[in-house]
Amino acid sequence: MADKRPIGIFDSGLGGLTVVKEIKKELPNEDIVYFGDTGRVPYGTRSVETIKKYAAEDEKFLLTHDVKLIIAACGTVSSVAGDVAETLPVPYFEVVSHACKAAVETTKNGKIGVIGTNATVKSGQHKAEILKLNPDMQVLSCSCPLFVPLVEEGWYSADDTVVTESVKRYLKPIIDFGADTLILGCTHYPVLSDAITKVFKGVTLINAGTAIADAVAEYLKQNGMENKDGGNSSFYVSDKPDFFKTQAAILLDEDIDDGKVQKVDISKI
Repeated sequence: MADKRPIGIFDSGLGGLTVVKEIKKELPNEDIVYFGDTGRVPYGTRSVETIKKYAAEDEKFLLTHDVKLIIAACGTVSSVAGDVAETLPVPYFEVVSHACKAAVETTKNGKIGVIGTNATVKSGQHKAEILKLNPDMQVLSCSCPLFVPLVEEGWYSADDTVVTESVKRYLKPIIDFGADTLILGCTHYPVLSDAITKVFKGVTLINAGTAIADAVAEYLKQNGMENKDGGNSSFYVSDKPDFFKTQAAILLDEDIDDGKVQKVDISKI
């Protein structure tokens, strides 16, 4: 029997739309409810306690929409706030483990780079997960705190000098390390893919959105939870719905109809 309940996805802002894009590509018949916490972005510079508080509020909001599963489309939340999801009444998916599995399966020289927010890198979650999968892997992680604000401001073109110079500075240690595979440890970062590959030639990028879309598709199929006749998406933000709509149209490669982006007061949910 089909399960027509929507898939719930949340992120600190716009970055999670890269996961929405991959879910829509992989599962075009699924309804999606997306929450972007644009009023409190970025999460990566916050304390662990604050990140957990925000994650709990975001998940609580999605549950009010009767979602059948929740995806934390946020590397920071996935790295440090997994325990918050332990009491959820629906299945929970995070981006770290799926990205790490893809990286281990992809690398040819056993050297994997990880880029993420300060909180993500400090947690060491990606490295721990990679070494659990294969102890012979070598991992170097670097935080890139400017990347999220750049994306949120719409600065991600590979022709933008500010963007490329930021990428060069942040990625130099990983390039020197000799990694052949790079995990984009924040869902904002795939937006910078062209700029990253321009600077870091020959590297294979691991987009967590693609990896998690595959995992969700398999889970829904195995558990008989697929929707056969959906495909609608609803978007909610905690601030700046007009800006979100403009940028989302670019990131999703589709126009978002008026009324599909609504502002909510997440603290009152």
